[in-house]
Amino acid sequence: MSPRPRQRILENLENVYREAYDHAKAEDDRHRMFELDASFQREQLLLEVLLDIRDGLYAVAEAPSASSALDKLAVLRKLTRMG
Repeated sequence: MSPRPRQRILENLENVYREAYDHAKAEDDRHRMFELDASFQREQLLLEVLLDIRDGLYAVAEAPSASSALDKLAVLRKLTRMG
């Protein structure tokens, strides 16, 4: 099973925040607009990090040089030590 495309996930996040932001804007709630903007940026950053981790795990899982589950685990262990 392949993962959902990164762009689609990020667009979904933006749509959720955009709807709430537009509602706050219609009510002229500047404080809420500011909170939503800051929250969106924080959530987007966290989501991008999680997507990077997901992509790294998929890369390890599909690594052609890793023939067994133990080989894949060794590659993953090595990957986590790189940071």
